[in-house]
Amino acid sequence: MKKIKELFLKYKEVISYLFFGGCTFLVSIISFYIFNKALSFNEHISNIISWILAVAFAFVTNKVFVFESKAKEKKTVIKELISFVTARLLTLGIEEIILFVGCNLLNIDALIVKIIAQVVVIVSNYFLSKLFIFKK
Repeated sequence: MKKIKELFLKYKEVISYLFFGGCTFLVSIISFYIFNKALSFNEHISNIISWILAVAFAFVTNKVFVFESKAKEKKTVIKELISFVTARLLTLGIEEIILFVGCNLLNIDALIVKIIAQVVVIVSNYFLSKLFIFKK
């Protein structure tokens, strides 16, 4: 049991990111499904709406639980938020390109392409957050 606890503490950040990244993935995929499939919105509009919801969720969970940012000062939190959203805009661009290629050029179902794009985005977002946003 002690070894498991030591392993958890050693990899706590990665484990937390995988858990909350998985939750963010669900927020993104479920909201995308609702707007794209249930409400028949275009895949790009659905993706932007799901992105807004996922980014809001991810900022809070990444700040508090994953990277355990202790910043409370309004100026610092705003700086983190701006950095976070800027990095997420970069990966939104990547995701939109993947959606365009998958849906418009390859004619693959939008939900399948969205899931594939999310894997690329989650990995990219971890490194951007760790290296540039929530620095220790």
